Amino acid sequence: MSKRIHLRLFAVLSLTLLSIYLFAGLPPTTANMKQRIRLGLDLKGGVHLVLQVVTDDAVRAETDRVVEAAQSMLQKENIAYRLLTRKDNNSFIVNAADPSKETQLTEAIGRTFQDWDPAASATFTMKPGREKTLREESVEQEIKVIRNRIDRLGVAEPVIQKYGDPGSYQLLVQLPGVDDLNRVKAIIQATALLELKLVDSGPFANEIAARNSHNDVLPDDLEILPWKDRGSTGDSYFVVRRVASITGRELRSAYVSRDAAGRPAVAFTLTAGGSQRFANLTGQNVGKDLAIVLDGKIQSVAGIKMRISDSGIIEGGPNGYSPQAARDLATILQSGALPASLKYMEEEKVSAILGADSIRAGVQAAGIALMSVVVFMLWYYRAAGINAMLAMILNILILLGAMAYFGITLTLPGIAGVTLTIGVGIDSNVLIFERVREELRAGKTAVASVATGFSRVFVTLVDTHLAALISAVFLFLFGTGPVRGFAVTLVIGLLSNMFTAVFVSRTLFEYMLGRQKTGATISI
Repeated sequence: MSKRIHLRLFAVLSLTLLSIYLFAGLPPTTANMKQRIRLGLDLKGGVHLVLQVVTDDAVRAETDRVVEAAQSMLQKENIAYRLLTRKDNNSFIVNAADPSKETQLTEAIGRTFQDWDPAASATFTMKPGREKTLREESVEQEIKVIRNRIDRLGVAEPVIQKYGDPGSYQLLVQLPGVDDLNRVKAIIQATALLELKLVDSGPFANEIAARNSHNDVLPDDLEILPWKDRGSTGDSYFVVRRVASITGRELRSAYVSRDAAGRPAVAFTLTAGGSQRFANLTGQNVGKDLAIVLDGKIQSVAGIKMRISDSGIIEGGPNGYSPQAARDLATILQSGALPASLKYMEEEKVSAILGADSIRAGVQAAGIALMSVVVFMLWYYRAAGINAMLAMILNILILLGAMAYFGITLTLPGIAGVTLTIGVGIDSNVLIFERVREELRAGKTAVASVATGFSRVFVTLVDTHLAALISAVFLFLFGTGPVRGFAVTLVIGLLSNMFTAVFVSRTLFEYMLGRQKTGATISI
């Protein structure tokens, strides 16, 4: 027997042992298999959510930002204005204090803010292209923030991606192995918008009293926010500046700490730019009060006694935060604020029991398919059927080993992909065996028939596998989570099948023929 065959056999054996080690360890154990083969939501159970991104929030926030920037710009250029405020989500209105300077004011804003078109009645509207881009960017940012938050929960292989038709601005979130739906919803949806706002007046017993403090006409630059003081039974209200002096965008870090009473709280530090602004704010307003606002509700109010540069603390309600709530808030703040709010379109908790039933049914189906194919090959191709069976088993081992090594999540469609791989593998062997039979009928020797059969079928195998690979690639590119799982399994199965059909099967044939002294024959 030639040295080449021995080397090929060594390579096949090494690959077999490597594949077994990758997905089951050595010695193979069920515990290793459960640990190394990651299961998807449909097999492991977990949380399935479809979220609607309210992109109007992002558009409105951009409009507010431009209004604030326009105020600063007009002050620098000494152009007095009588009114400058947001009109709709995507538009704002501005009027000059001196009607004769209306044209100068409009030109100044149009020159500085080129993404806004002037309209009638001194109204500026966001350009459609900019608005569409802003909505799409807000969806992308939502995905990043949600992924950061979910990663901090330690969820393995979460699915967080766009969902639905273009322009629907929906997200699909699937979290395998998670069973606390309410906590997940709270962490995902919390906007965690941190704002530090100067207090104008308060506290007041109710909103009416707060508004009466300004003769029932609240200026445009002020707003009323609720606050629950420690030990109180109801909300109090403060009048604060509408524009935040510091926001969560200047946040550098957030972590669990303790308040003055020793209860859990959340401390934060600011970026260099935020620290400078915070220092200027506190230095210029010593003696005034500062409200720490989270998601539109005042968390705490503290007097500014001195210049503070780069840190602060967020205290809980009357009873403080619980340890879990403090950790969740720190996680949300650290991962960033959502640019837009979310609405739940679908929410479902998938039971792990259903996953176990799916695994059992899938494995049973694959086992029945494998045994049926083995019986047929042994009956129809006799001893050559053993060759096909060994190649097919190695094909499955390579597939499982690759999935474990690359951390690919196995889903129910993925199990279907494994079953389909069995069929594709047998189809390849049938093509090879029939070609070898034809060569034997033509009067060639067994050795020549095997060599010619494999050579002439090779191009056909490449064509069939390439066509299937192209289909699988498109399934992966345009499919959702489960469809992608099927596509990935199919791609790996096709590649491993090409190897086993051409390399492994031929090596086994040549090994069997090489062991025969003279007049080599083949049972096929």
